Amino acid sequence: MIAGGGPAGAVLALLLARSGVQVTLLEKHGDFLRDFRGDTIHPSTLEVLDELGLAGEFHRLPHRKTRRMEIHTDDAVIPLADLSKLGSRYPYIAFVPQWDFLNLITTAAARYPGFRLLMNTEVTGVIREGDAVRGLRYRDAGGEHELRATLTVAADGRHSDVRRAAGLVPVEHGAPMDVVWFRLPREPADPDETFLRVSTGHLMVSINRESYWQLAYVIPKGGFEALKGRGIEALRAPVARMLPYLADRTELIGDFGDVSVLSVALNRLRRWHRPGLLVIGDAAHAMSPVFGVGINLAVQDAVAAANLLAGPLLSGEEIPESLLARVQRRRTPPTVITQFAQRMVQNRLIRPVLTDGSRPVRLPRDISRLPLIAPLARRFVGLGVRPEHVRTPEADIRARYR
Repeated sequence: MIAGGGPAGAVLALLLARSGVQVTLLEKHGDFLRDFRGDTIHPSTLEVLDELGLAGEFHRLPHRKTRRMEIHTDDAVIPLADLSKLGSRYPYIAFVPQWDFLNLITTAAARYPGFRLLMNTEVTGVIREGDAVRGLRYRDAGGEHELRATLTVAADGRHSDVRRAAGLVPVEHGAPMDVVWFRLPREPADPDETFLRVSTGHLMVSINRESYWQLAYVIPKGGFEALKGRGIEALRAPVARMLPYLADRTELIGDFGDVSVLSVALNRLRRWHRPGLLVIGDAAHAMSPVFGVGINLAVQDAVAAANLLAGPLLSGEEIPESLLARVQRRRTPPTVITQFAQRMVQNRLIRPVLTDGSRPVRLPRDISRLPLIAPLARRFVGLGVRPEHVRTPEADIRARYR
């Protein structure tokens, strides 16, 4: 049983169902339509989709490919990473609405008779037997229920109800910023690339979504109320100054009801498991939006977990906690290294820009050409520290359920 229908939970459910395991996925919302979520699908995840035979279906979804990552300052364009030189079958980041990605994954999982998806299902607690977790309590339109399982997986995000019910508390590593998300229409004469705009005292991510710009204005941690107190012009003005081609469209940000605020967190659990329980994805390690790799770390967790657990689950044997610990040991190094890199960017770039508005931003002129850093940067962004590959075979199980 898996709590949470985000990328980690949905991909793990698909992989287990594909292997012949009976799996129930619980999602507390009635659909996946929540705006301003992570929409970046990196080469590592595209390769997983290819291994599952879903790459073709994915690429038929409305999406935009980005091969270059750039930083735009007041007086220069600084190439950061050129993924076209990555050496992957998919040398680009695909921007696709997360609800389309999750619908693709859960639709694929529904082709297997062992998969069940429960929507509008809110977890209310865990079922315990001594120190072991033996399932979940949940609430839906029909009332209160219990569902027992050999293994329970918490993949229900950074505010995980299952993690809290199990008494697991993440260690906070801090973030100097929050993010104000909003959108503005895009016109044909606008720039083409997705980029980070850095100016003295201000940062903004500008994501080309073809018909509109998805914009992320970075503010000091806990600073949204202060921004609101200065009025909507305090948001419109820096947008118009940093992105002049949008100056005539900022009036479309009518008020602060037109924006969404992400409270940035960077944390991870010391222990991702209890007897009968495994925690993965954002529930195990909330990632900063730096590098946009949150979805991809979650997917890699799911693939690693399926590779280690599908066989034992299919056999019906008890899952020893030592096996759950193996999942954590495998995924901890990429998590720690990625979060370390995110902290470096937060401390060396984001914090100084947000806290010292008088100091000009100084960056190398072309990071993508530095001899040692360039290949490391594109591999880190594109494939991650330890890319996982699907090792679980697709079981021919249909006859079993007739």
